[in-house]
Amino acid sequence: MSPTGLPIETERLILRPWRESDFASFAALNADRQVMEHFPDTLNRAQSDALALRMKERIETEGLGFFAVEVKGGPGFIGMVGPSVPAYGAELPCGPCTEVGWRLSRDAWGKGYASEAAVASLDFAFGVLGREEVVAFTAVQNARSQAVMRRIGMTRDESGDFDHPLLPAGHRLLRHVLYRISRKTWEELRSR
Repeated sequence: MSPTGLPIETERLILRPWRESDFASFAALNADRQVMEHFPDTLNRAQSDALALRMKERIETEGLGFFAVEVKGGPGFIGMVGPSVPAYGAELPCGPCTEVGWRLSRDAWGKGYASEAAVASLDFAFGVLGREEVVAFTAVQNARSQAVMRRIGMTRDESGDFDHPLLPAGHRLLRHVLYRISRKTWEELRSR
């Protein structure tokens, strides 16, 4: 049985629960050094499958998480986008929190898919999940993701920038930027 509110359809995309048939494409995405440039490292097949299985189970049990994304009439899997509650959220200065995040295959870059799916994810977070605020964060160096955050209406909270609690001191990706959007701001943006 699908979680409430899924699948989510946008003009060009479908956000849906994971299928085991997605795992091979996800592993290829996670092995791509360019895709994983702003993550600590690439993932091998076993690590990628374990992550996909955790996301699949979380969506099935909790009704939220990083959803599998496919292009209508196109590739059956291009990555993941969605609202999630980080397991380490209590260690974040903004936590516990609901974040919106994305990871798409390189072939899907530059087409507006991340923004389109993130907008649908914010609708889901504020509508179905009833959240009052959603955050997004990434390594300071990740200009592409920060551009998506701005495009979808999020605002950087410089006072909330932080050192990622799962990374060691001195790590090249330690410093993270924090973006926020409230339900009120989202409703104002969507009513325009």
